[in-house]
Amino acid sequence: QVQLVESGGGLVQAGGSLRLSCAASGRTFSSYRMGWYRQAPGKEREFVAAISWGGGTTQYAVSVKGRFTVSRDNAKNTVYLQMNSLKPEDTAIYYCNAHNPLIPNTNYDYWGQGTQVTVAS
Repeated sequence: QVQLVESGGGLVQAGGSLRLSCAASGRTFSSYRMGWYRQAPGKEREFVAAISWGGGTTQYAVSVKGRFTVSRDNAKNTVYLQMNSLKPEDTAIYYCNAHNPLIPNTNYDYWGQGTQVTVAS
């Protein structure tokens, strides 16, 4: 069982930066691929970034590549999303995700409650 709690969201001007954190409980945090997703009003949830269990592999959506950086600290059971050069279209609720790579079925993924990010133009 993994519980995820996001923090760090807020209101920022376009061009600004925010760092989101996701604190995880559970002894097996380091075995999970961790990801960030977001959902804007009226839109479906979309993938933002992910990082492998050891941190050696990262993936990004095209829309955020070069602006966002995902990282993790397994000693602190925490994953981060550094967001720079924010744009109004980045406004969304950001969710932390934990995926066990040994279980392909994503119905068994864990999700946080989300944190709101609002970028003012």
